[in-house]
Amino acid sequence: MAKVGKNYQEAVKAFDRAALHEPMEALAVVKKIAKAKFDETVEVAFKLGIDTRHADQQIRGALVLPHGTGKTRSVLVFAKGDKAKEAEAVGADFVGAEDMIAKIEQGWFGFDVVVATPDMMGMVGKLGRVLGPKGLMPNPKTGTVTFDVAKAVKEIKAGKIEYRADKAGIIHAPIGKVSFSEEQLYQNYKVLVETLVKAKPAAAKGQYIRSVTVSSTMGPGVRINPVKAN
Repeated sequence: MAKVGKNYQEAVKAFDRAALHEPMEALAVVKKIAKAKFDETVEVAFKLGIDTRHADQQIRGALVLPHGTGKTRSVLVFAKGDKAKEAEAVGADFVGAEDMIAKIEQGWFGFDVVVATPDMMGMVGKLGRVLGPKGLMPNPKTGTVTFDVAKAVKEIKAGKIEYRADKAGIIHAPIGKVSFSEEQLYQNYKVLVETLVKAKPAAAKGQYIRSVTVSSTMGPGVRINPVKAN
């Protein structure tokens, strides 16, 4: 059995883990019990009433959080010519084509997000076996396969996050840092909830949001009442 740290044990005793909280109340608890020596990420997990074995019930997308995530992500853009210049002009960290593919094939992964223009996907597709398992493969559904590379890079730098339901129908997503105010975290959280509600598959039956849990990197989960999720 994994050893539980002293801070975690104290955090667990600081609140009722069985209670269902209002969103703002839950975020306040998470901030209060966060005791790590670094600025922990605040993450929310939604258990949705969907069956991801069916194509029409899979949920995946992206959105820009109003207050960002508190983390600066490095962006690699696969593009050539004017589109490459566009990406460089708006602050892409790495821009290239065959040269970048060669570096990745040699084991380089010094980036957090990959953007590619559609005409580059034939080439980038060859990296699927290494980018796919890491969740780095560009995808039109998340806006990372596009000719508008300037917009894509700007949104990622501004705090764009991707979300995807796993096999159990659970979506994990960051909504900021413990150093954020409760209001900032709530506004980020609310935008995410509204986005997921809009993404509800027509084929999904029964209660859509089954459970919601928010936590910091090193802290225990605090439950939010799914009936009052937003």
